[in-house]
Amino acid sequence: MDRKPVLKSFLMKRELVRQHVDSFNDFIENRLQEIVDETKIIETDVGVEVELGNIFVDTAEVIEADGSRNKITPMEARLRNLSYFSPVYLEMKLRKEEREGEFERVKIGMLPTMIKSKICNLYGKSDEELIALGEDPLDPGGYFIVNGSERVLVTIEDLAPNKIMLEKGEEYSKITEVAKVFSRRGGFRALVTVERDRDGLIGVNFPSVPGSIPLVILMRALGVETDKEIMETISDDPAYTHDILLNLEEHIQIKTKEMAMEYIGKKVAAGQTREYRLKRAEQVIDRYLLPHIGVEPEDRLRKAHYLGRMVLRVLELAQGKRDPDDKDHYANKRLRLAGDLMEDLFRVAFYNLTRDIKYQLERAVVRGKEPSVHTAVRADVLTERIRHALATGNWVGGRAGVSQLLDRTNYLSVVSHLRRVVSPLSRSQPHFEARDLHPTQFGRICPSETPEGPNCGLVKNLALACEFSTGYPEKELIPFLYDLGVKPIQKEGL
Repeated sequence: MDRKPVLKSFLMKRELVRQHVDSFNDFIENRLQEIVDETKIIETDVGVEVELGNIFVDTAEVIEADGSRNKITPMEARLRNLSYFSPVYLEMKLRKEEREGEFERVKIGMLPTMIKSKICNLYGKSDEELIALGEDPLDPGGYFIVNGSERVLVTIEDLAPNKIMLEKGEEYSKITEVAKVFSRRGGFRALVTVERDRDGLIGVNFPSVPGSIPLVILMRALGVETDKEIMETISDDPAYTHDILLNLEEHIQIKTKEMAMEYIGKKVAAGQTREYRLKRAEQVIDRYLLPHIGVEPEDRLRKAHYLGRMVLRVLELAQGKRDPDDKDHYANKRLRLAGDLMEDLFRVAFYNLTRDIKYQLERAVVRGKEPSVHTAVRADVLTERIRHALATGNWVGGRAGVSQLLDRTNYLSVVSHLRRVVSPLSRSQPHFEARDLHPTQFGRICPSETPEGPNCGLVKNLALACEFSTGYPEKELIPFLYDLGVKPIQKEGL
């Protein structure tokens, strides 16, 4: 069978760098609004609030020296050493002492424009029109122009978030069983681990809590108070009864939710008043324990059931009924494309902007001036934060080299650079297994295109016929599952 026509038709249908453009378009059309909706209202200490509405992104333009604004093409940006950016507008409404104004459209900054995306001035142009604008019709797009330089956001390979991973650790030459989950909500990522030590005791580690919290105490704090409920939450299989009873007996003195909260409060706010300790304990549990499930008090019971599932897997691993998960299996990996990386950057830049708007409004009121959203918004705050990250490659989260100068040696080097996949692992460590070719990379990762030397196996390239699948929102998925016959947990609060 001749495969050439099949490959040719596939590549005509799915362009080689389509994944970056699609990801960026999704960022512009959906994720920008989600980031704005996370904040929704900017509160101040002077009785003034700003309500945020819809966000809009226009096509790329440039502000000339005389203040005029003109549409710009990528070629003009290259030749004049300009940044190919688009203006971003946000609806804002001022609320002051029960008086509400009208929504006003305010320019909050400029956003980098990906070549060939929906906000690019080349979008939808024919080959003849592209040639007339000085562009190469074969140019795949998928990159940015910052200060005249072409910059590409390299795809980052990451472990799958919100997925339970089992592994065996070693503590004092004794094997321990660990279940890990990278719980991700918005831009926040919390590592939650459930660990069974050599004595069979199970502890839970999560951010903002020093050391581990015994499982039984955390379960009681989450609202699963009685011993019977805790056993039912983990498993009703007699094979695990001994392990669960061992943990229940170890902390038999803490029997109620209040006592469990007091225990956690002493860990997270030692030396403070009792009221503050309890409040801080609740805050830590809601915000930092499995945030992807929810951050409200009513989500605690669901967190307890999720922890029960993690504990059951740890016990199954300890009894040899499960094998440790393979971190290098490609089903346990996720690729973060240009849209995901821009989302992380914009979220931090927008947070800085909201803090600056709050400061500007408070300063205006203190000086006796009439507050206005137009004067409170300094567009440079957002623009410069994004421009600096894109120009230097220093991204949020302490990552470096995310943005790179596009390799323009020839057409193949351009396509290769845009299809590159980088692992965040340290280059100076051996990481033999991570560098190896894994069977699950077949058809996804090219087996031969990787550099020699310290980057070998950590810098990879997509296979020619690799096609991306995208995630599906959990909120939309849950009703489908219920329709198919999945039954929700019949407990109060769910």
